[in-house]
Amino acid sequence: MIVDTHAHIYCPDETTYPPIERPYRPPAGTGSPEHLQREMLAAGVDKVMMVQTTTFYGWDNSFVRDTAAVCQDWAAGVCTLNPDDPHSPDVLYALVQRSNVRALRTYASGPGRSYDHPGNRRLYDAAREVGIVINALLNVDAAGQLSRLLDDYPEQPVVLDHCLALSAGPKYDATVAAVLELARHPNLHAKLTFLPTGSAEEYPFRDMHGACRQFVDAYGPDRCIWGSGFPTELWCPKTTYTGHLHLLQEELGLSSAEQAAILGATAQRLYRL
Repeated sequence: MIVDTHAHIYCPDETTYPPIERPYRPPAGTGSPEHLQREMLAAGVDKVMMVQTTTFYGWDNSFVRDTAAVCQDWAAGVCTLNPDDPHSPDVLYALVQRSNVRALRTYASGPGRSYDHPGNRRLYDAAREVGIVINALLNVDAAGQLSRLLDDYPEQPVVLDHCLALSAGPKYDATVAAVLELARHPNLHAKLTFLPTGSAEEYPFRDMHGACRQFVDAYGPDRCIWGSGFPTELWCPKTTYTGHLHLLQEELGLSSAEQAAILGATAQRLYRL
């Protein structure tokens, strides 16, 4: 089984599911669940984690909630909740109990954009109670704060979204070092989605291969997962949905056992798919 752990979905009906003011909009004809299913079929992907995107819907999880609930045979949902809202833990309980939501995406928040923030700790408590995964979206500057939370919540499974947004440039070495240092936490998993987004080159993004190989070696394939960045037309314009998958299958020199874990088995276990 192949599992895509990172696909953003958008509804063409913006009356029923209205976007925020000035949303970051995908190109026309892309991003719908129907488009996602076509891409999955063409690439041979079996299941997907659908991530609610704040750049289009803000903190409103209605579309991913409703879609995940009716697509349980091939998809599950990842919600995004405002850590500054004291009611967010209650919303999380409802999403997990009533919809097919298996993970929560967390962000830095509050004054100074802190990740080790009281609101995030409330969400960590709630995620631990309902038994779902946390996806942590942050950059290298907040790596130490994430490390504290991982120490304080050692039984909580956490996924490092996009490996601290690794990209070519002045913070490349520091980011690689931080991702490798975080590997000491056995409850942390690496999401290997950064190759097309962080590379300064064209496909197959060879300037990111060394870091990706280091992360697989440090975390082990049983703590690494893959995600497409769907719709790639918006989030990964230098590749396609199938091309992003082929990076892991054909370009990185991964063994068949490593591919089996990274492309499916780890995500199946982690998200209970």
